[in-house]
Amino acid sequence: MAIVVAAALAGCGTTTYFAGRTLPPSGLANRVLIAIQNPGSFTAGALEMVDAFYDIRYRYNSTNTGAAFPISGFTGALPVTIQNMPEELGGAVYSSGGDGSLSTIDYRGEKANSPLSGLNGASSSVFITRNQQYVFAANQTTHVLTVIDRSKNSSVPLSLPGVYRVSVNPGSSVALVFVQNSNYVYYPRQLTAAQTIAYSGGPSTWPTGAMDCEPQNVPTWCLFQALSPDDNKPLTFDRPVKALFSADGGTAYVLSCGPECGGSAASVSTLPVAPLIFIVGKQSGALPNHAALSNSTLKIPGGASNALIDSSKMYVVGQQSMSDGYWGGQLTVVNLPVGSATTMTKSAQVSISDGAPGAMSRMILGDDNTLWIGMTQCTNGERANNNMPYGCLTMVNTSTNAATLLPYNGDATGIAAVTGLHKVYTAEGGQVYIHSTVDGRSIDNQFVTVTGTAYDVAYMDALTDGNNTVY
Repeated sequence: MAIVVAAALAGCGTTTYFAGRTLPPSGLANRVLIAIQNPGSFTAGALEMVDAFYDIRYRYNSTNTGAAFPISGFTGALPVTIQNMPEELGGAVYSSGGDGSLSTIDYRGEKANSPLSGLNGASSSVFITRNQQYVFAANQTTHVLTVIDRSKNSSVPLSLPGVYRVSVNPGSSVALVFVQNSNYVYYPRQLTAAQTIAYSGGPSTWPTGAMDCEPQNVPTWCLFQALSPDDNKPLTFDRPVKALFSADGGTAYVLSCGPECGGSAASVSTLPVAPLIFIVGKQSGALPNHAALSNSTLKIPGGASNALIDSSKMYVVGQQSMSDGYWGGQLTVVNLPVGSATTMTKSAQVSISDGAPGAMSRMILGDDNTLWIGMTQCTNGERANNNMPYGCLTMVNTSTNAATLLPYNGDATGIAAVTGLHKVYTAEGGQVYIHSTVDGRSIDNQFVTVTGTAYDVAYMDALTDGNNTVY
């Protein structure tokens, strides 16, 4: 309701709208940001906004219906992801073209800042903390995890062969790092002045469990294993790929991809966050050992390559190997511990869109108790190869766990929940689509289509950072 009122007030000439935010230069109160690849012959990337209240890319009642609302100053090539942070009135866009760049976006001024310096080439996974101070980027080509501390204008590359994914907590204090085809999880930690001196003699002076400390002559950061190095029992992770964090910030839920990623069994495991904090002097407690991890691991037969937490439930998405050799999309609903409970339990498994095994899907919660899941390469899955109805986008009713597969429009690479207006915007097959959260039906999208390839979307005027596509 607040969003609708804001739109009405905007038409009456007010300069502010919900949550005390200033009305932006475009005059739009409900903006969806679109990351566009190759919008022209001489441009490899652009960011445009559309009016998500009227579903148009021009000003309401304007005679110039071809006009668009661009983000000024954006120079990225081939933008692929939008990290949406509406509470901070900004976002971050990663572009995969060239050497890869990360640009922060000012939602108030509708402009892009200069790309951040310090990244070591293209990143397979990159996130900026919500306080805008730290950037963590995995580079598979150079085999380094890059840590950028913007407050110190420093960039530290930590060596880790095969590094390919990073997860950062909402509290801007923990980053977990994952290596392809590995059963280990790592975390970076900033060093105290005393540790810098103690570890300056090279690897022989590093503590047990340290993978790399840089710069080696005066190290400021180290990369450690996330399990106790004093325990020699078999590992209990199985191709871990991602971590999510509990609402109270105390627990990390690690997804083991299992068979999708060449392992044996998919699962979700818990880790205490306190020992993993990278901020100097904020760590507490000891790293868990393998026995403790084994006791806190829940097997997920349907696969676990991505997940989303909503209150006391975790929605885990993966691909399950079927009897005919193809992969079938699965959603597993997990009950998280509440009150005196200490263990996770499975409550449902639902068939959803097929996708590429191990690939990062897209997930977001929308109005009307809906969960939206986007996949890529759904034409290679169980449904398409058995002449069954298929598509890359699924709408799930979280009250009933009923899944609705939307018609095939191509790979679903972006989803934005326009909360309060009962719709989601999607990037499918390189174009922008709109779907109703009431019944999944398509809404007329003819006035929001773009020139070029639409790859990601985000609702800039969401009330909270929770309105963010989970990759």
